Amino acid sequence: MWIYEKKLQYPVKVSKCDPRMARYLLEQYGGADGELSAALRYLNQRYAIPDKVIGLLTDIGTEEFAHLEMIATMIYKLTKDANVEQLEAAGLGANYAGHDHAFIYRDPEGFPWTAAYIQAKGDPIADLYEDIAAEEKARATYQWLIDMTDDVDLQDGLKFLREREIIHSMRFKEAVEILKADREHKKVY
Repeated sequence: MWIYEKKLQYPVKVSKCDPRMARYLLEQYGGADGELSAALRYLNQRYAIPDKVIGLLTDIGTEEFAHLEMIATMIYKLTKDANVEQLEAAGLGANYAGHDHAFIYRDPEGFPWTAAYIQAKGDPIADLYEDIAAEEKARATYQWLIDMTDDVDLQDGLKFLREREIIHSMRFKEAVEILKADREHKKVY
């Protein structure tokens, strides 16, 4: 079903070691509105949605995994040269104590990722509105992350991700209109 290309969807560059910024990026790595949650949400929802939009959820869910890979690469590049003191100063000392420079799915505050982050109501239109909200929250988070760094290379990758969230939101809005039109024509879901 999927073909994995051994390259990132968009090049990830950083200009300096910045564990503080890496910690903030954990929001998109293991946070409630992050890329892992989005990928799993959409790939789960597709089983209870009309055929007309299954492909959309599959495509976007798969792309969210590509975004997760980009975030993981950003975090790695921002921390790979950090020493213990820098990691501790950035609030990543506990992560270092348990995982060295590896990161597990957690948010910046250290709360572990949970399946409770995945929303699926089973009503196609309700789920798509949830998806629109998720994409808009991700877009807002990417903007705030862009605002928090002066690293133009990192900003470039974050801007790419922000723009993809906008496109996903627009696609979900289109899907809502398709399903609403079907409901009006008695093809009730």
